[in-house]
Amino acid sequence: MKIALIGATGFIGSHILKEALDRGHQVTALVRHPEEVPAHGLVRARKVDVYAVDELANLLSGHDAVISAFSADKGTPDMYQRMVDGAENIIAATKKASVARLLVVGGAGTLEVAPGRRILDEPDFPEEWRAGASGTAEFLSKLKEEPDLDWTFLSPAKVIQPGERTGQFRLGADQLVTDDEGNSAISLQDYAVAMIDELEQPKHSRKRFTLAY
Repeated sequence: MKIALIGATGFIGSHILKEALDRGHQVTALVRHPEEVPAHGLVRARKVDVYAVDELANLLSGHDAVISAFSADKGTPDMYQRMVDGAENIIAATKKASVARLLVVGGAGTLEVAPGRRILDEPDFPEEWRAGASGTAEFLSKLKEEPDLDWTFLSPAKVIQPGERTGQFRLGADQLVTDDEGNSAISLQDYAVAMIDELEQPKHSRKRFTLAY
């Protein structure tokens, strides 16, 4: 497929890029610093500003799917609003470019630990993550309001970090997935596997899903 990957050099986006390329997909890497994109025969690096809708739509045009690993700069004073504005622009640009599918790297903060209780709402949720997590939660809310766009939102486990690519994990929906000891973790590599699996064989159209070991 021809994929437009927003945030292709980020914490999660860089692993999605590798997984997509390893499977033979053509990727347009949309980033702030194209020089940071690894050289590869199947990748084109393009500089993008997600806050310029027309520019973004032009870059998305002609692709089979958009994968958004967008995140505003951490520590930005208006982090929440930058996240919300970015989400709105990515949705608008995807539609304007007539790309039918949008897959989004979500956060774990919106997952439920009990009915109606999100991780984000827990008293021990780290305050330094709250603005970004709240902005990502708004991205999910806006997707749910979309009448036509074929979207998917993939929330990671509570802990996501570098590890092994095993291809073995459990999937869930809106509730946090934990093991028998209450742990919830996934490697960046296996998160990327799940995202590209969904790209290739959609099973969560217009839904959020999650994963963990």
